[in-house]
Amino acid sequence: MDTILETINGPEDVKKLTIEQMEQLCEEIRAFLVKSVSVTGGHLASNLGTVELTVALHKIFDLPNDKIIWDVGHQSYTHKLLTGRREQFHTLRKKDGLSGFPRPKESVYDTFMAGHSSTSISAAIGICAANRLEHKNDHVIAVIGDGAFTGGMAYEALNNAGKNIDNLIVILNHNEMSISKNVGGFARYLASIRSRPRYFKMKKRVEKVLDHIPLVGKRLKMTMQSSKSMLKNMLYHSTFFEDFGFVYLGPVDGHDMPKLLNTLEGAKNYHKPVIIHLYTVKGKGYSFAEHNPGAFHGISQFDVDTGLPCSIQETCYSQVAGQVLNELAESNEKICAVTAAMKYGTGLQDFAHAHRDRFYDVGIAEQHAVTFCAGLASRGFIPVFAVYSSFLQRAYDQVIHDAAIEKQHIVLAVDRAGIVGEDGETHQGIFDVSFLTSIPGVTLYSPCGFEELECCLKRAVNQDTGVVAVRYPRGTQNKEIHWPAGFRDHLRLGSGSDVLLVSYGRLSEQVYLAREALRAEQIHVDLLKLTQLSPMSEDVPEICKQYSTVLFYEEGIKNGGIGQQLLLLLHEQGFRGAFHLRAIEDFVPQATVSESLADLKLDAASMISDAKALLADKK
Repeated sequence: MDTILETINGPEDVKKLTIEQMEQLCEEIRAFLVKSVSVTGGHLASNLGTVELTVALHKIFDLPNDKIIWDVGHQSYTHKLLTGRREQFHTLRKKDGLSGFPRPKESVYDTFMAGHSSTSISAAIGICAANRLEHKNDHVIAVIGDGAFTGGMAYEALNNAGKNIDNLIVILNHNEMSISKNVGGFARYLASIRSRPRYFKMKKRVEKVLDHIPLVGKRLKMTMQSSKSMLKNMLYHSTFFEDFGFVYLGPVDGHDMPKLLNTLEGAKNYHKPVIIHLYTVKGKGYSFAEHNPGAFHGISQFDVDTGLPCSIQETCYSQVAGQVLNELAESNEKICAVTAAMKYGTGLQDFAHAHRDRFYDVGIAEQHAVTFCAGLASRGFIPVFAVYSSFLQRAYDQVIHDAAIEKQHIVLAVDRAGIVGEDGETHQGIFDVSFLTSIPGVTLYSPCGFEELECCLKRAVNQDTGVVAVRYPRGTQNKEIHWPAGFRDHLRLGSGSDVLLVSYGRLSEQVYLAREALRAEQIHVDLLKLTQLSPMSEDVPEICKQYSTVLFYEEGIKNGGIGQQLLLLLHEQGFRGAFHLRAIEDFVPQATVSESLADLKLDAASMISDAKALLADKK
């Protein structure tokens, strides 16, 4: 017998269901998601919390004419299931498979691609404006979590949305979590709203009474809404959202299907900006995720019965970075650690416990984080901002304007640098080298291995002035490769060959493996590994000029990268040899790290082929 889920091939099928069938469908979706994500990995807890909401949206609205925009997008799995992608779900986050985020190229029901937070309301306002220009009356719904409301862009959008925008509905999914526990004044404000249901009931009763007073009731209601009188403050006190020009509906239990349907139906009838405040449970329906939603935010394969990961979690760069910073802070009371809602993701949990007074979680606010660090640095402290490479992009102006110009000594611990894999285009850390080295005075390190990471972080903290960044990849080091101990801004292995392989960071491992394989075939090439990328040592171009052929491999964007910078230096110094650069020239789609490196010809096998082809051409 088919389950209800197996009969759903699009929103039109959801519209045929009764409330009881919809509630049964929600149970089936949760079971499907837990089973499927346990095999593919992915974002589980956030999706389990939005099942009823997603089903209700597909019931009430006319998709794809009405548009749903998912903030971040990692909670859109149910949406994918209800829009004809159930049979492809086993390909989630795999090469050429379903994206873990909304993707318009994937489905007409996906409105806007998003992998970063706090963008949904801005995009929704833009679509509303386009609808007005095209004389359309379709609704646009932005689904945004309370965690995303710690990002300033959400407030910029709210400020712009309250006037001249029709048919905009913002759904605030309030679960008190982003990845870590939410922090700050807005989280406290939402908690206070949720704790005041009597006020909202009284407000509705006042409205109802006024609506039924003949002749003057509705006029009196409008006067009270627009006035600043004491009477309004007593009986009709507005919420933060209403002050921005929104109609506020809520708070509503986001797992109560009848209430959800009534609220969404009511929101459609206002034809002005509406905000619906839902409270939900992240991880709803799967006990392990409910009790530990942070661990099930983004997860690899796991055992459904125990909730435990299927593979042993090896020590990773993030953990090492966190441990090193914690140890450095023991002997230096000036060191502070800053995160943008990623305490666990960036390995700072031990620092937060041991040095509570010097740990700061600023929420999903990377721009604020950098300027906050600059403020700390201006008073003699040494702030270390641990941030994913792709999220640091959001604070580029602040690095320039608030830190670099005044040479404030802040440290950027740039995690997830390079290819990150299954999250795809929005999360690949391929731009940090190009944009950081374009800023005058920035020092940039790219270690290969845990020992080098420790050395680089120590040097970064102890530098006297200026912005210092240390970039390191997702995952672990290659334990079979043993680099010489101690810090070197560059390292050359071998001499006497005509061919030099050059790289930095994690890709140095691939260059090392390629060189060893070539040596086994009696093909001799030398290796140059860079650790300090900027300012580049004057010795680096001098070394390269000793070779007739240089092959440079870069796990970063080609335009403005270290390869291009080195090529320019060599050209200026009269280098007449051959310089071959392989780097990334476009956005990198989802796949495993090893698959992506192979596709980009940045793996050891491709390097071996390149070297052999060049040597063959010389003969």
